[in-house]
Amino acid sequence: MSDGYDPDFLGIPLPLPSPARAMTRLDYPRFSVLLDERRRFAAVTGVVIDGATLRDLPRTGEWRLDPRVTADAQAGPEVYSRNDLDRGHLVRRRDPGWGTPAQAQDATEATFFYTNAAPQAAGFNQSKELWLGLEDHVLTYAESTDRRLAVFTAPVLGDDDPPYRGIRVPLRFWKIAAWRDGDALAAAGFVLDQSDLVDTRQGLVVGPLGAFRTFQMPIAEIAAEAGVEVGPLAAADTFVRRGLRPATARELRRRDDIVL
Repeated sequence: MSDGYDPDFLGIPLPLPSPARAMTRLDYPRFSVLLDERRRFAAVTGVVIDGATLRDLPRTGEWRLDPRVTADAQAGPEVYSRNDLDRGHLVRRRDPGWGTPAQAQDATEATFFYTNAAPQAAGFNQSKELWLGLEDHVLTYAESTDRRLAVFTAPVLGDDDPPYRGIRVPLRFWKIAAWRDGDALAAAGFVLDQSDLVDTRQGLVVGPLGAFRTFQMPIAEIAAEAGVEVGPLAAADTFVRRGLRPATARELRRRDDIVL
């Protein structure tokens, strides 16, 4: 099943971001998950993407528990039944789906383990669609080089996340995409905020569409908020290189707002 995230995939050493506290590492084809068994969600996921051999495969695979960890260490189907929560892929289904058809299918089906899911409010708006398409946008930007990406995604596991069915629902998600720019590393960081959508005080209430907010943020700020060590990614941040103040967050409403 597994080969996991490759830290040398870009030709520039890029270790998997790591939280301060020890996590359970689970390797899958082309991606890895650092599982916080206490929170039952991933604290970090990392995937490598080869745009030159990426395949557009039909959707196959069903959500399932990973037998390598106990059921009570992963947020399973009981979290998502009879409510307005989606099982949001952290590593997108399509991202590891490259190489031969058999390799691509195995990798895309591996994204359906519950260890790679986190609850997101159901329904789509322009902001959420932008979030889901960020890798495509960065991949297109990186086509002038080797069309390879490393992408890291996870929920921000905050202490004040609202309780629900034995878990606490993450309100913010972070994503960092990295690519090679000549002989140097380049990277961009983003945050999705669903705080205005999720209310668990009376069961679960999902607010109206339009409340998703997507931001581009300095990677160093994302690392501090998420409590992860990002290694060389902070120094490679194109957002900061373009002269924006490190404390600045930029709300994204369309792809043209992204700074690469």
